Amino acid sequence: MADLPLHDQGDFADADRGFIAKLSPAVVRTADGRVVWDGDSYDFLQEDCPETAHPGLWRQSRLCARQGLYEVTPGVYQVRGLDLSNMTLVEGERGVVVIDPLISTECAAAALKLYRAHRGDRPVTGVIYTCTHVDHFGGVRGVTGGGVPILAPAGFLEHAASERVYAGHAMTRRAVYLYGRALPRSPEGQIGCGLGMTASTGTVSLIPPTLDLTRTGQEETVDGIRMIFHLTPDAAAPAETNVFLPDHRALCLAENATHNQHNLLSLRGAAVRDARAWARHLTEAVSLFDGQAEVAFASHHWPTWGAEAVVRFIEQQRDMYAYLHDQTLRLINKGLTGPEIAEAMQLPPQLERAWHTHGYHGSLSHNVRAVYQRYLGWFDGNPAHLWEHPPRESAIRYVECLGGAAGVVEFARRYIGENDLRFAAQLLNHAVFADEGNKEARDLLAEVYTRLGHGAENATWRNFYLMGALELADGIVPATMDVTSPDLLAALSVDQIFDSIAIRVDGPRAWHERLSIDWHLTDLGEWHRTTLCNGVLVQQRDPRGAAADLTLRLTKEQLVGLLAGKGVEGVEREGNTAVLQRLVAVLDRAMPDFAIVTA
Repeated sequence: MADLPLHDQGDFADADRGFIAKLSPAVVRTADGRVVWDGDSYDFLQEDCPETAHPGLWRQSRLCARQGLYEVTPGVYQVRGLDLSNMTLVEGERGVVVIDPLISTECAAAALKLYRAHRGDRPVTGVIYTCTHVDHFGGVRGVTGGGVPILAPAGFLEHAASERVYAGHAMTRRAVYLYGRALPRSPEGQIGCGLGMTASTGTVSLIPPTLDLTRTGQEETVDGIRMIFHLTPDAAAPAETNVFLPDHRALCLAENATHNQHNLLSLRGAAVRDARAWARHLTEAVSLFDGQAEVAFASHHWPTWGAEAVVRFIEQQRDMYAYLHDQTLRLINKGLTGPEIAEAMQLPPQLERAWHTHGYHGSLSHNVRAVYQRYLGWFDGNPAHLWEHPPRESAIRYVECLGGAAGVVEFARRYIGENDLRFAAQLLNHAVFADEGNKEARDLLAEVYTRLGHGAENATWRNFYLMGALELADGIVPATMDVTSPDLLAALSVDQIFDSIAIRVDGPRAWHERLSIDWHLTDLGEWHRTTLCNGVLVQQRDPRGAAADLTLRLTKEQLVGLLAGKGVEGVEREGNTAVLQRLVAVLDRAMPDFAIVTA
């Protein structure tokens, strides 16, 4: 913190600029009274930074906790602090176009209500989804029931639906740690996630786009609002777009440039993002809009005003991702491994002194490892790491080598005394994995995780450490957020629906099954065949040759219903109906509450 401009209050001035009104109380509930958002629970952040928090993270959380309706520039407004993301509203000739309607319908409806209370009861005349992450589209039914233009980058629907379905259960479980869902909101507990405060827990919805954005430079007009799109695929998301509003001289940077270092690989799990592409898209943004944009805003954090400041901000964000990418590859080619590069990496001083390059959500350490993973994968080339025992089996052997559990705890206490909490955590993790019932090791590891969390600048690291400590003490915290919503299931293509079934096949249990089913999607006029053989469910379109064991005639909605467990009522069947039961019998169920800090 010594080299940071602690006297500079510019971010606080920008975060407060254009303030119109707060939502008071800042609590959003479902129709049956369940709280899905509680901004007031962060009021403690107005106090001075305690010893239980990193000063930089405390500062970031104070900025992110500001909530209410703000004017970005005449005709462009944002509601901030009512979800993980911001909702932007651009006033048109007849109504208002919404950019990124938050995660939950309840929060989006509250945000729109706040806007209308101060700007008039304008109808929503269009929606833009800037990227495929749920915090950019999930609340859409809170602002519109459809019937208006909905614009999104090409490929949006495929990625938005599949990310939450294929590995959704594992991601949802890890998101409990990422956002610290079970932690108290307090100086000792959850104080945000760097990108915002947390994710709301209301109803997730999705209305499919009516217009695909397919090229940079594409210009569209909705409700008299001119918009020029800059596509940025494989940066912060697989499909993403910046939006320039030429008549407002305002540039929406989506999630591509925010007031922190973002993730190249989310700790909840995701495909690794391309730092090289990310940096190049930011270079393009400068080239396309330099001198035209007087203000830049994003779907997180607060805007940047002034043409020169906008360019400087984008260029520093660009240089950060480019430096991470290029220097990681330089050191890869000198033989260093991911952990070694992460330990050695440091941003240039000019970038380090900028608040917005700090790792409050992503981090220098895990982003470097993400670049390594993208290019070289999990294996570091050392044969000793090629065929290691799994964690529990390794732990048992390490504990034995260290003289038993008591010996491990003794060593750990020594390293704690030397303030080497990182290695103490490694040692105690072995002790806990070798024997989950070792209360002394569990309690000591929880203490170490708590101290590591309280010292972390990165909010997601803090949440992971503190959630680990909580679960060591109290047991597994169930994930409460549903992996999919009916809208997301409906958004899956037929191919994706069959993919989602294929990944549930219990391979060993299905080794000796052989069956085939033809699926006639009557509303789409499509034929699909799924064949189970060798534990693999293979799908093909327009099958030829011998008839399948079973033919089902149904709509896509009925197929989605089957996936959701609604049964085959109303489905026309021809052939051996027991075949469907045999298929269902080998489908596995996900385990959404698997252990993380114990074996």
